[in-house]
Parts: sequence; structure tokens; C-alpha cells
Amino acid sequence: MNGAKRGIRPKPTMKLAAIVSVIALSFAVPPAWGQHRGREVVDGVKTNRIIPGEPYDLLGKRVVFTNWYYIQPGDLDWVNKAGESVYVKGNEGPNDAMFVGKETPRGIRIRARKPQVIGPLELPQRTILQEGTIYRGWSNDAYYESTDGMHWDRKADLVFDKEKDGVQHVFIDPKAPASERFKSVWVDTITEQEFNAFRKKRPDGWEPRALLHFKEKREASCLRGSVSADGITWKTLADPIVVEYADTLNTCYYDHFLEKYVLYTRQWSVGPRTLKLESDIRTSWTGVGRRAIGRSESTDFRSFLPSEMILEPTPQMLPSEVLYTNCHTTIPGAPDQHLMFPAIWSASVNDATRIVMASSHDGIIWHWIPDGDILETQPFGQWNGGCVWANPEMIEFPDGTWALPYSAHNVPHKYPRGQRKGGLGYAIWPQGRMVALEAPDTGQFTMIPIMAPGRTLKINAVSKRTGGIRVEVAGVENHSFDDCTLVFGDRYWRVVDWKGKTDLGFEEGKPVTLRFKLDQAEIYGIEFE
Repeated sequence: MNGAKRGIRPKPTMKLAAIVSVIALSFAVPPAWGQHRGREVVDGVKTNRIIPGEPYDLLGKRVVFTNWYYIQPGDLDWVNKAGESVYVKGNEGPNDAMFVGKETPRGIRIRARKPQVIGPLELPQRTILQEGTIYRGWSNDAYYESTDGMHWDRKADLVFDKEKDGVQHVFIDPKAPASERFKSVWVDTITEQEFNAFRKKRPDGWEPRALLHFKEKREASCLRGSVSADGITWKTLADPIVVEYADTLNTCYYDHFLEKYVLYTRQWSVGPRTLKLESDIRTSWTGVGRRAIGRSESTDFRSFLPSEMILEPTPQMLPSEVLYTNCHTTIPGAPDQHLMFPAIWSASVNDATRIVMASSHDGIIWHWIPDGDILETQPFGQWNGGCVWANPEMIEFPDGTWALPYSAHNVPHKYPRGQRKGGLGYAIWPQGRMVALEAPDTGQFTMIPIMAPGRTLKINAVSKRTGGIRVEVAGVENHSFDDCTLVFGDRYWRVVDWKGKTDLGFEEGKPVTLRFKLDQAEIYGIEFE
């Protein structure tokens, strides 16, 4: 990308030591990441696995309800005429026991909101990351910084040892030594000799599709990893991190709860070839397989198993549509709340793409968000009239707007590319209003108990003038629904209070359980401070 164009101002290359010192100061390790190894399940029995259950920790201070993970499903009881529980064990007649719902969620639903689109802009096209008030960006050949996410200063030229096309997806590794703080994954190939050596060293580290071009080119497809102390000078790891065919923008991050690296790749939804015919890795699967999304995890960034498919085209999609890219990211301010913005490509119908939204609480199980079709290819002739793609990561502007970088082309994806032109822009949600937990009429729910990272609760919400929201802190005196001041109208991170008291009132070191009543209202998130 030409750094002299609009929005990006060229700067002389900084001394690398100065950049390292600036970056190092910006990393703050949260006081309590998931340290699950060796925990005692019962007396004398320890485990290295995660022990499930409430209360939950938060890695950030924010909750956005993109799925039901933080909301209790409720429970029940059956009681007799004396009010005594006869749940399962009683002997009452068909009309002699009364049903009682407990913490019952009613009248609520989750719905995505469509973003506004701004562009074309001059942005770093490979990766944009946010660290506090600093935004960091990478193009194929340069490192940039910004204080607002819109205007970028070119800070340094990138220095590579082996990367053929520059870095692809960049992420920050919170557990790495300083020399490997920044990491990147990218697509490459290895020679027949290198492949044979890799197979001997790591017989479980490759999959058959990696040999797609082996017969004619004598090479195998792979994913490589690169590391950097400053995000500028990059060193390629000696061996591929995995040998598989994943020719797209693959993404990676370090998962604090799993204490593992997680890699998302291109996968293919296609069945096993018959044993009655010889294998034909070159032509038997690429034409009929549907592109999908794969996942692999590892405690060592240098060594992954081939990915396993976690998302494939659904029956609700057209039979021509495939999941082309993954674009994994997280909620701004909530690194434990995962999102994907896959590009859905309809190859045989119109060669165009559209962007959809999925959410996950653990990065493993994914759900499509209702009304989550957020971005479509625009009419032909516009800069984004051929195809559109979402790019990591989602960031938050200083005014609270959430922004997802995206790229586009003026012609369809596989159109002759001699005169193809590309552009960059943002899909934006002002005030972070991306997904609503809404009650069109009246609704209620109870959250899973939380180890609150603050004693004050703020809410990002909208209601009708005749509606509103009230919050109750379970088990805390003077924090009932009746004590809560009604939250109504357009309220952006309004502090919730109970007759003027803003402290949540829970005992220090104990979890807090919040109950909500909604009337013609939408909640876009809550925060603790």
C-alpha cells in the first residue's frame, strides 16, 4: 500500500529499540488468567482440565449478549398445596401440584444490528490491532500506528527473512518472551525433500489435501509461523507449524482459559473418497467440496495438528454458498467473547460474497447470530461492487464506535484480475450497538453469577419512553427491582443506581448475580467499573 495516499502519512523509519520500548510498556498482564492445571475437584483428586460451573470470571469488564452463555436457562419445582417441594419424589395427583419456575428467562431474544459502511479509506490492509489507546496496523510491507483508527502514520518498513508476501494475520502473544511477542501465520509451500523430512519428524502433522499440487510441482502446501519482538523485524520459524491446504487468510490467537494457541483455517466439507478406486488428490475434492472453517489448538505455537472442521455451510444457506474466510476476532474490551465474520461466497450463482456474524463463548462451539447478515456486495460499478471480505480485528474508536475493517473489489472474486481494483473500509456500529438483547414487549432474565471486576454497573441500552429497564442484585438488601431507578430512553453506558446508591453491594470476594426486567427495551452491553 502506498503510504503517501490519503489518511496515511509517511514517517522516517524509527529506531527499532525505541519502538520496542513503547510497545513493551503497553502490555499489562491481567491479574487472574485461567490457571486451571492441578486444581482439586474433590478432596485428594486433582485435574488439568477446566472445572465447569458458576461463578464465571471475565477477562475484561464488559459483557455483550451475543448468545445465552451469560444468561441462566432457569429451573423448576413442583410444590403441593402446603407449598412443599414434591419435585420428582411426590405422590400428588395430576391436579394437586403446582408448577414453579425459577429464574425463568421470558420475552427476550438476540438480534444483530446492521452496521454503517464507510470507505474507501487508506488503512493497513493486513491486520489492525488495538492496545489501549494505540491502534497498530500492518500492510504487506510496513508497520503503522494511529490514535483514532482513521488516520495512520507509517512508522517503519517491515523486515523479513523468508516471508514471500509479507505477514498475513498478526496477533500479540501475552505469554511469549519479549523476542516473540508478535506472531503471524501465513500460507507457504515446502519441497518434496522438506516434506519427507517433516513427515519423519512429525508423522501426525500433515493431511492429504496438502499434496494437491504434489504430482506436478513436487511440493506440499503448509502454514508457517513467524515471530517478532517489535512487529517490524520478522523471523520465520524453521519448520512449518502444520502441513495442510489452507489457502486463505488464516487467523491465530492465544486463549487465556485454555492456555493454548488456537488456529482457524480454511477447511473443506467433503466426504471420504471411495476405497474402490485409486486415490486422486488432485481432482476428486476441490470441485465438489464446500469451503468451510477449521480449528486446531496447541500448547506450542511451533507445532499444530491438522485442523478439524468446526463450521460448514448450513442447510439454511443456498446450496451454492460456501464459507470462504473466518475473520476471527473478539468483542472490544471483552477478549473472552469471540466473534467470527465469515465471507460467504456463492461461486456458481454470481461469484459475489456477503459477510455474516457468528459468536462463541469458548472459540470452539459457534452459533450464527439471528439477523447476522451484516454486509453484502454492493451494486456493480462501485468500489465494493464485486466482492467484500471482513478483516481482523474489531476495534473501538475513541468515541465508542465499534469498527470492523473490511476489504472489497470492484469485480467478482474470480473475474479476470488484470484491471481489478481493491479498496478498504470499515463496517461501523456507533456506540458499540452491534447485537441487542431485546424485549419487544416485557421480558426478564437472570445472569450467571459473575466475579465482578468492579463495584459499579453501567448499561448501554435503548427503550421506548413508555418502557425501561430495572436491575436487581440478588441477595443484596436495598438492591431490589423496586429500589432500582428506571433506565429508559437512549442510555449509553449509564450508571445503574438503587435509590441513588451506585455500589452493587456484594461482599468482596463473592460473586454477584444480576436480574433484569425489560419493557420495550434493548440491552447492547453491560460494564463493571
